[in-house]
Formats: sequence, C-alpha cells, structure tokens
Amino acid sequence: MDDPRQPLSPEAAVDRLEAIHAASCQALRAALRRYAETGEPPDEAERAGFRYPELRVTWAPRGKLPFTRRAWAKLQAPGVYATTVTHPRRFRAYLLEQFRPLVEEFGATLEVRVSGQEIPYPYVAEAGDEFLHGAVEVSELARHFPVPLLAAVGDEIADGTWEFVPGAPRPLALFDAVRVDFSLKRLVHYTGTPWDSIQPWILLTNYQRYVDQFVQHGLAELAREDSPFTRLTLPGGEAVTRRDAADEALAKARAAPWERFQMPAYSLARADGQGVTIVNIGVGPSNAKNITDHLAVLRPNCWLMIGHCGGLRQSQVIGDYVLAHAYLRRDRILDDLLPPEIPIPALAEVQVALQEAAARVTGERGEALKRRLRTGTVITVDDRNWELRFTQERRRINLARAVAVDMESGTLAAQGYRLRVPYGTLLCVSDKPLHGEIKLPGAATAFYARAVGEHLRIGLATFDLLREQLASLHSRKLRAFDEPVFR
Repeated sequence: MDDPRQPLSPEAAVDRLEAIHAASCQALRAALRRYAETGEPPDEAERAGFRYPELRVTWAPRGKLPFTRRAWAKLQAPGVYATTVTHPRRFRAYLLEQFRPLVEEFGATLEVRVSGQEIPYPYVAEAGDEFLHGAVEVSELARHFPVPLLAAVGDEIADGTWEFVPGAPRPLALFDAVRVDFSLKRLVHYTGTPWDSIQPWILLTNYQRYVDQFVQHGLAELAREDSPFTRLTLPGGEAVTRRDAADEALAKARAAPWERFQMPAYSLARADGQGVTIVNIGVGPSNAKNITDHLAVLRPNCWLMIGHCGGLRQSQVIGDYVLAHAYLRRDRILDDLLPPEIPIPALAEVQVALQEAAARVTGERGEALKRRLRTGTVITVDDRNWELRFTQERRRINLARAVAVDMESGTLAAQGYRLRVPYGTLLCVSDKPLHGEIKLPGAATAFYARAVGEHLRIGLATFDLLREQLASLHSRKLRAFDEPVFR
C-alpha cells in the first residue's frame, strides 16, 4: 500500500481520497448486508475499515511568504491543517480548486490517510437496502454499527468557537465529513431530490408560483437547441432531459410529487456544472435557517431570496421591487449564534448584478428604474401577524428607515454571512399593510400573473452576470481573520 505520509499532487490526493472513501463505504455496506442475512456483526478490526479518509496539509514556509488577494485557498500560519472528507468523487472539482493554489503558490504538501472518524451506517444506505425495510431492527444495527452522534456534528468551526490545541491540526474546512453527510441526507429528505443534482446557483422563494415559472423556463431551455442547459431534476428524483419530447417533458413535470416534500427543489443543470436550483422554502425564519444549514455544505456560489414582502412606504406601488441593502433582524432564530448587533453587509457584487439584471429584464434605467426598484432596509420578523403588534413595533420600523417587511430575507442573509455563502435579496411588494392595501383574492391573482415571471427572470439574469465574476464574488467580506483554508 502507498505510504500515507508521502506528499501527493492535487490530482493524486483526490484519487486517494476517492479510493479510501469507496473502500470504506463498500466494506460497511457489505457488513450490513451480511448482518441482515446471517446476524453476524462486524468485529472491532472490521469496524476499523468503516472510516472516512482524512486530508492533511502541511506548510513549512521558507524565505519570502507568498501573497495573494484571494479570499480562500491560502495559508496564514505555518503548521498542519486537516479535515475528513466525504464523497470526494462528487466534490472533485471543488477539492482541486482548493488544493492547487496550496501546492503551486504556497508549496504546501498534501497527505491522505484513513481517519479515526467512523462513517455512520445510515449515510451509506440506499433505497432498496434490506436492512432499511424491517428485516433488522434499527436498535440492533445501532449496537453493532456506527450511528450518527450529535456530539460529533456541529458548526463550531463556522461559528468560530473551536479552540486551537497546540500540536493538533488546524481546521482545513468549515465542515468535516460527518457534518456534510448529515446535511446531505437532510437535503434529500426536505427537497425530494438527489443532493448531487442541486446546482451551485440557488434561488430561494416562499411561493410555489415562482417554482411553476421556473419549470416553464426549464422546459423551454431544454427545448432550445443552443441552450447550455441539459437536465431538469424534479422532486421525487425524476428528470427531464433534452431527449424528451415536449409532451413527455410536460407530463413528467406535472407528475412530480412536489407536495410530498417540505421544501421541494427543482434543479436545472448545465454542461459546465454552473446550473440553477430553486427551492420553495415556505414561510418563516425556521425554514430559512433549516435549509441553508444544509445547502451550505455544498459550498454554493450564491443564494438569492426572491419572494414577496409588505411595502412600508406610501410611495411604493404593489409590484414594485425592493433591493435589500440592510436587514433589521427580528427573526430571533440566530441571535445566539450571530447576535443582532453584528452587521450583515450587503455584497457589492451581488447588489450591482441584481440592479443591472432588473434594468435588463424590465427595460428601464435611471429614474424609470428607480420608480420601480427601491433600495433600503428590510425587516425580517418571526411573527406573521406582526401587524397586531404595530403599536409596539412602529417606533422600531421608523428608526430603521425600513422599506419592506418579510419573514425570511434577514435570516437567509445572516446564514450566508455566517456560513460564508454569497447572498442577496430582491423582493416584490405584494401588499402595503401600513396603508390599507392588503392582499385580497382578486387583486392577488392579478398581481401574481403579472409580477412573478418578471421577478424570476431578474433572478436568473443576476446569476448570468455573476457567473462571469466568481473570483470577486467569493471575496474577503465573508472571511474572518482566523479562517479555515477552504472556501
């Protein structure tokens, strides 16, 4: 066997990660199958083969230290850095993107070995496995096989609460293997789609009508000969491809069992891997935090909130847009992890792209665009009936100079800041609760028909612009002075 201490090239390091992970998963699945058939459990020596691979990066600089303005894949202190890795085949492009600058610019060495972190058996289970369908009690499996332990799953690195121990490796990544696998399983559960179908550009919405428009857009793209898009993955796992006839594609889309899933996702893939996913996260900050806790392990390029809000200014008209440049966080769900006094900055690259996309889609610029697109502070609340507390909230709204209120945007922005994922918000005014313009069925229907399609196109156009500026998008604005190495 190769010496695990031998320095590896970036490509060889990923190859070795893949080999160890595949062998560990295969050994664990074989032991589970044998136990289901014969009742023979693995012994201690066999369990030693159920472990994640570990990557170690060692940096011992000599001479002048390298300098880079890049926000990630850089080393700030000599020493050893480490993390465990899961699904390296799926994350190969991401891993190579991190490895190459470390070796080529910093002269760091890469080593891959078997870690001491066991792979919990549910993370290798697949649909149809006999040990998942009553042949064996879960309590039996838990006695003999590794199980998820909450004590081993946490966000201490992302939240900056990890403590450096002299002589121990520093963290390489925000999330280790067991934290990633935990979220990958949750993504499948909540979205109803394979986790590896989710794309790096993510739209988050709180209305199914945006999803309907996205599906129409996806089907149109797949029917267009020169489209870069190749596949539309639906809740339930079915997919529409360019080979499907128009009537067959439409039938697949309509048959997707999206209502079975709490936050259904639809993913439109591109040949270059730079496709778009939309997730209907429903209403409220709890859902917003929940889904982004899990999406973050995929290290997406950006997530955008496109949804509805209550307009708070007399000058606004229903159907106007609000580009959030600040957030008053009254959602309360992240207060212990990210105190409300911590500012959540607007990201210039995203703000400029959203405004330019709005101009291109609406055909309006200058004063004409300003009449329809208002920048300002968005209040995110945790109480849908906040209007019933207006006498208590009035002064706070006034002091914040807020222009809109919703229940998700501040949470999604705070999660992007906390988990180092670029973020942005473009909302559409659907009612004006302070000025007597509330949602009524007839007016709401007309508003939805007119506004949703245009709003979605602005979100998609924003991603088209941001794809061309990835280097500046993943900027130092989201990085602390004591950061893990990987993006």
